[in-house]
Amino acid sequence: MINGHTELIAHIGYPTHSFKSPLIYNPYFEQVGVNAVVVPMGCQTGDYPGFLRAVFTLTNVRGALITMPHKVVTVSLLDEVTPTVKVAGACNAVKRTTDGRLVGDMFDGEGFVRGVRRKGLTLAGARVLVVGSGGVGCAIAASLAAAGVGAMSLYDVNAASAEALAQRLKTHYPEVEVGTGHNDPSGFDLVVNATPMGMNEGDPLPVDVSRLQPHTFVGEVVMRTEMTAFLAAAQARGCRVQVGTDMLFEQIPAYLEYFGFPTTTADVLRSVARLSY
Repeated sequence: MINGHTELIAHIGYPTHSFKSPLIYNPYFEQVGVNAVVVPMGCQTGDYPGFLRAVFTLTNVRGALITMPHKVVTVSLLDEVTPTVKVAGACNAVKRTTDGRLVGDMFDGEGFVRGVRRKGLTLAGARVLVVGSGGVGCAIAASLAAAGVGAMSLYDVNAASAEALAQRLKTHYPEVEVGTGHNDPSGFDLVVNATPMGMNEGDPLPVDVSRLQPHTFVGEVVMRTEMTAFLAAAQARGCRVQVGTDMLFEQIPAYLEYFGFPTTTADVLRSVARLSY
Protein backbone atom coordinates (compact mmCIF):
# COMPACT_ATOMS: atom_id res chain seq x y z
CA MET A 1 0.00 0.00 0.00
CA ILE A 2 1.45 3.37 -1.02
CA ASN A 3 1.48 5.91 1.79
CA GLY A 4 3.40 8.95 3.00
CA HIS A 5 6.41 6.81 3.91
CA THR A 6 6.72 5.09 0.52
CA GLU A 7 10.08 5.52 -1.20
CA LEU A 8 10.16 5.87 -4.96
CA ILE A 9 12.44 4.38 -7.56
CA ALA A 10 11.95 6.29 -10.79
CA HIS A 11 12.11 4.08 -13.89
CA ILE A 12 12.91 6.63 -16.60
CA GLY A 13 12.80 6.01 -20.32
CA TYR A 14 10.61 6.29 -23.40
CA PRO A 15 8.32 4.69 -24.34
CA THR A 16 7.31 2.91 -21.14
CA HIS A 17 4.97 0.20 -22.47
CA SER A 18 7.73 -2.43 -22.59
CA PHE A 19 9.10 -1.79 -19.08
CA LYS A 20 9.49 -5.06 -17.16
CA SER A 21 11.18 -3.87 -13.97
CA PRO A 22 8.00 -2.76 -12.13
CA LEU A 23 6.61 -6.27 -12.64
CA ILE A 24 9.63 -7.73 -10.84
CA TYR A 25 10.60 -5.19 -8.19
CA ASN A 26 7.12 -4.33 -6.94
CA PRO A 27 5.95 -7.92 -6.27
CA TYR A 28 9.27 -8.51 -4.50
CA PHE A 29 8.90 -5.39 -2.33
CA GLU A 30 5.36 -6.47 -1.47
CA GLN A 31 6.52 -9.98 -0.53
CA VAL A 32 9.32 -8.85 1.81
CA GLY A 33 7.48 -5.85 3.27
CA VAL A 34 9.62 -3.06 1.82
CA ASN A 35 7.68 0.21 1.57
CA ALA A 36 8.96 1.20 -1.86
CA VAL A 37 7.65 1.20 -5.41
CA VAL A 38 9.15 1.37 -8.89
CA VAL A 39 7.25 3.92 -10.98
CA PRO A 40 7.53 4.08 -14.80
CA MET A 41 8.20 7.65 -15.92
CA GLY A 42 8.00 8.38 -19.64
CA CYS A 43 10.39 11.16 -20.57
CA GLN A 44 11.42 12.12 -24.09
CA THR A 45 14.97 13.03 -25.02
CA GLY A 46 14.69 16.82 -25.04
CA ASP A 47 13.17 16.95 -21.57
CA TYR A 48 15.44 14.41 -19.95
CA PRO A 49 18.41 16.43 -18.60
CA GLY A 50 16.16 18.79 -16.65
CA PHE A 51 13.80 16.01 -15.63
CA LEU A 52 16.56 13.85 -14.12
CA ARG A 53 17.66 16.69 -11.85
CA ALA A 54 14.06 17.49 -10.98
CA VAL A 55 13.33 13.89 -9.95
CA PHE A 56 16.13 14.02 -7.41
CA THR A 57 14.72 17.14 -5.77
CA LEU A 58 11.99 14.86 -4.39
CA THR A 59 12.87 13.90 -0.83
CA ASN A 60 11.34 10.42 -1.05
CA VAL A 61 13.22 9.28 -4.17
CA ARG A 62 15.69 6.49 -3.35
CA GLY A 63 17.12 6.23 -6.86
CA ALA A 64 16.44 5.90 -10.57
CA LEU A 65 16.58 3.10 -13.09
CA ILE A 66 17.59 4.53 -16.47
CA THR A 67 16.69 2.83 -19.72
CA MET A 68 16.55 3.64 -23.42
CA PRO A 69 17.05 6.17 -24.88
CA HIS A 70 18.77 7.89 -21.95
CA LYS A 71 21.58 5.56 -20.82
CA VAL A 72 24.34 7.32 -22.80
CA VAL A 73 23.47 10.96 -22.10
CA THR A 74 23.10 10.19 -18.38
CA VAL A 75 26.88 9.79 -18.07
CA SER A 76 27.46 13.49 -18.76
CA LEU A 77 24.72 14.60 -16.36
CA LEU A 78 26.19 13.06 -13.20
CA ASP A 79 28.75 14.23 -10.67
CA GLU A 80 30.50 10.87 -10.39
CA VAL A 81 30.48 7.54 -12.25
CA THR A 82 32.26 4.20 -11.89
CA PRO A 83 34.95 2.78 -14.21
CA THR A 84 32.27 0.39 -15.51
CA VAL A 85 30.23 3.38 -16.68
CA LYS A 86 33.29 4.94 -18.30
CA VAL A 87 34.06 1.79 -20.28
CA ALA A 88 30.43 1.08 -21.16
CA GLY A 89 29.79 4.70 -22.09
CA ALA A 90 26.36 4.38 -20.50
CA CYS A 91 24.66 4.40 -17.10
CA ASN A 92 21.49 2.68 -15.91
CA ALA A 93 21.41 3.39 -12.15
CA VAL A 94 21.50 6.78 -10.41
CA LYS A 95 21.32 7.73 -6.75
CA ARG A 96 21.83 10.86 -4.67
CA THR A 97 24.53 11.02 -2.01
CA THR A 98 23.99 12.63 1.39
CA ASP A 99 25.75 15.78 0.16
CA GLY A 100 23.43 16.04 -2.85
CA ARG A 101 25.69 14.73 -5.61
CA LEU A 102 24.26 12.45 -8.30
CA VAL A 103 26.31 9.30 -8.85
CA GLY A 104 25.80 6.47 -11.29
CA ASP A 105 26.67 2.89 -12.12
CA MET A 106 25.90 0.34 -14.84
CA PHE A 107 24.49 -3.10 -14.01
CA ASP A 108 23.61 -4.71 -17.36
CA GLY A 109 27.02 -6.35 -17.48
CA GLU A 110 27.01 -7.13 -13.76
CA GLY A 111 23.81 -9.12 -14.27
CA PHE A 112 25.46 -11.16 -16.99
CA VAL A 113 28.58 -11.75 -14.87
CA ARG A 114 26.62 -12.79 -11.78
CA GLY A 115 24.66 -15.24 -13.88
CA VAL A 116 27.61 -17.08 -15.39
CA ARG A 117 29.43 -17.14 -12.06
CA ARG A 118 26.40 -18.64 -10.35
CA LYS A 119 26.41 -21.36 -12.99
CA GLY A 120 29.98 -22.26 -12.04
CA LEU A 121 32.11 -20.45 -14.62
CA THR A 122 35.42 -19.15 -13.27
CA LEU A 123 36.13 -15.76 -14.81
CA ALA A 124 39.52 -15.01 -13.25
CA GLY A 125 42.03 -15.40 -16.06
CA ALA A 126 39.41 -16.60 -18.56
CA ARG A 127 39.56 -16.01 -22.30
CA VAL A 128 36.33 -14.44 -23.59
CA LEU A 129 34.83 -13.41 -26.93
CA VAL A 130 32.18 -10.69 -26.93
CA VAL A 131 30.31 -10.33 -30.23
CA GLY A 132 28.63 -6.94 -30.43
CA SER A 133 29.98 -3.60 -29.19
CA GLY A 134 26.72 -1.73 -28.77
CA GLY A 135 25.35 -0.65 -25.42
CA VAL A 136 24.86 -4.07 -23.88
CA GLY A 137 28.08 -5.47 -25.35
CA CYS A 138 30.09 -2.58 -23.90
CA ALA A 139 28.47 -3.09 -20.50
CA ILE A 140 29.20 -6.82 -20.48
CA ALA A 141 32.78 -6.25 -21.61
CA ALA A 142 33.30 -3.70 -18.83
CA SER A 143 31.96 -6.04 -16.15
CA LEU A 144 33.96 -9.00 -17.46
CA ALA A 145 37.12 -6.88 -17.27
CA ALA A 146 36.27 -5.87 -13.71
CA ALA A 147 35.73 -9.55 -12.89
CA GLY A 148 39.35 -10.28 -13.79
CA VAL A 149 39.23 -12.06 -17.13
CA GLY A 150 42.65 -12.59 -18.65
CA ALA A 151 41.97 -11.86 -22.31
CA MET A 152 39.06 -10.46 -24.29
CA SER A 153 38.40 -10.46 -28.01
CA LEU A 154 35.82 -8.00 -29.37
CA TYR A 155 33.96 -8.23 -32.64
CA ASP A 156 31.39 -5.97 -34.25
CA VAL A 157 30.31 -5.47 -37.84
CA ASN A 158 31.14 -1.83 -37.13
CA ALA A 159 34.87 -2.28 -36.60
CA ALA A 160 35.28 1.28 -35.27
CA SER A 161 32.86 0.53 -32.46
CA ALA A 162 34.84 -2.52 -31.36
CA GLU A 163 38.11 -0.58 -31.57
CA ALA A 164 36.74 2.27 -29.46
CA LEU A 165 35.58 -0.18 -26.79
CA ALA A 166 38.99 -1.87 -26.87
CA GLN A 167 40.74 1.44 -26.23
CA ARG A 168 38.50 2.21 -23.24
CA LEU A 169 39.17 -1.23 -21.80
CA LYS A 170 42.93 -0.80 -22.23
CA THR A 171 42.74 2.56 -20.44
CA HIS A 172 40.76 1.38 -17.42
CA TYR A 173 41.83 -2.29 -17.27
CA PRO A 174 45.39 -2.40 -18.66
CA GLU A 175 45.96 -5.85 -17.16
CA VAL A 176 43.43 -7.41 -19.56
CA GLU A 177 44.75 -8.48 -22.97
CA VAL A 178 42.31 -7.00 -25.51
CA GLY A 179 42.05 -7.75 -29.22
CA THR A 180 39.57 -7.07 -32.02
CA GLY A 181 38.70 -8.17 -35.52
CA HIS A 182 37.39 -11.75 -35.53
CA ASN A 183 34.46 -13.78 -34.23
CA ASP A 184 35.97 -17.26 -34.39
CA PRO A 185 34.77 -18.85 -31.11
CA SER A 186 37.43 -21.55 -30.99
CA GLY A 187 39.68 -21.49 -27.93
CA PHE A 188 37.54 -19.32 -25.67
CA ASP A 189 36.20 -20.14 -22.22
CA LEU A 190 33.21 -17.85 -22.72
CA VAL A 191 31.45 -16.62 -25.86
CA VAL A 192 28.82 -13.89 -25.59
CA ASN A 193 26.24 -12.91 -28.17
CA ALA A 194 25.66 -9.23 -27.39
CA THR A 195 23.97 -8.50 -30.72
CA PRO A 196 20.26 -8.48 -31.68
CA MET A 197 20.83 -11.58 -33.85
CA GLY A 198 18.26 -14.10 -32.69
CA MET A 199 15.45 -11.61 -32.16
CA ASN A 200 13.75 -12.88 -35.31
CA GLU A 201 13.36 -16.35 -36.73
CA GLY A 202 15.88 -16.98 -39.48
CA ASP A 203 18.46 -14.50 -38.19
CA PRO A 204 22.07 -15.51 -38.94
CA LEU A 205 24.03 -16.88 -35.99
CA PRO A 206 26.61 -14.53 -34.42
CA VAL A 207 29.46 -17.06 -34.75
CA ASP A 208 30.27 -20.25 -36.62
CA VAL A 209 28.90 -22.74 -34.10
CA SER A 210 30.84 -25.60 -35.70
CA ARG A 211 33.92 -23.93 -34.20
CA LEU A 212 32.52 -24.00 -30.65
CA GLN A 213 34.21 -26.44 -28.28
CA PRO A 214 32.23 -28.35 -25.64
CA HIS A 215 34.08 -26.72 -22.74
CA THR A 216 33.05 -23.22 -23.89
CA PHE A 217 30.31 -21.46 -21.94
CA VAL A 218 27.90 -19.56 -24.21
CA GLY A 219 25.84 -16.56 -23.11
CA GLU A 220 23.00 -14.72 -24.81
CA VAL A 221 21.40 -11.27 -24.39
CA VAL A 222 18.34 -11.77 -26.62
CA MET A 223 15.24 -12.05 -24.41
CA ARG A 224 12.48 -12.48 -26.96
CA THR A 225 12.66 -16.24 -26.51
CA GLU A 226 14.43 -18.23 -23.81
CA MET A 227 16.19 -20.75 -26.06
CA THR A 228 17.42 -18.90 -29.13
CA ALA A 229 18.70 -20.74 -32.18
CA PHE A 230 22.23 -19.79 -31.12
CA LEU A 231 21.86 -21.29 -27.64
CA ALA A 232 20.22 -24.42 -29.03
CA ALA A 233 23.11 -24.89 -31.45
CA ALA A 234 25.62 -24.33 -28.65
CA GLN A 235 23.88 -26.88 -26.44
CA ALA A 236 23.99 -29.36 -29.29
CA ARG A 237 27.78 -28.89 -29.29
CA GLY A 238 27.85 -29.79 -25.57
CA CYS A 239 28.23 -26.21 -24.27
CA ARG A 240 26.71 -24.86 -21.07
CA VAL A 241 24.54 -21.81 -21.76
CA GLN A 242 22.94 -18.78 -20.16
CA VAL A 243 19.62 -17.43 -21.49
CA GLY A 244 19.06 -13.73 -22.10
CA THR A 245 16.55 -13.16 -19.29
CA ASP A 246 19.11 -14.32 -16.73
CA MET A 247 20.95 -11.04 -17.29
CA LEU A 248 17.80 -9.13 -16.31
CA PHE A 249 17.02 -11.12 -13.18
CA GLU A 250 20.65 -11.37 -12.02
CA GLN A 251 21.23 -7.62 -12.17
CA ILE A 252 18.31 -6.75 -9.92
CA PRO A 253 20.06 -7.95 -6.71
CA ALA A 254 22.93 -5.62 -7.65
CA TYR A 255 20.48 -2.73 -8.03
CA LEU A 256 18.89 -3.55 -4.66
CA GLU A 257 22.30 -3.49 -2.99
CA TYR A 258 23.18 -0.23 -4.73
CA PHE A 259 20.02 1.48 -3.50
CA GLY A 260 20.35 0.02 0.01
CA PHE A 261 17.36 -2.33 -0.08
CA PRO A 262 17.32 -5.95 1.18
CA THR A 263 18.83 -8.08 -1.57
CA THR A 264 17.71 -11.46 -2.85
CA THR A 265 18.44 -14.01 -5.55
CA ALA A 266 17.43 -14.26 -9.18
CA ASP A 267 15.46 -17.43 -8.36
CA VAL A 268 13.31 -15.59 -5.81
CA LEU A 269 12.71 -12.76 -8.27
CA ARG A 270 11.64 -15.19 -10.98
CA SER A 271 9.20 -16.80 -8.56
CA VAL A 272 7.43 -13.53 -7.72
CA ALA A 273 7.64 -11.74 -11.08
CA ARG A 274 4.40 -11.01 -12.93
CA LEU A 275 5.90 -10.97 -16.39
CA SER A 276 4.25 -11.93 -19.62
CA TYR A 277 6.30 -12.21 -22.81
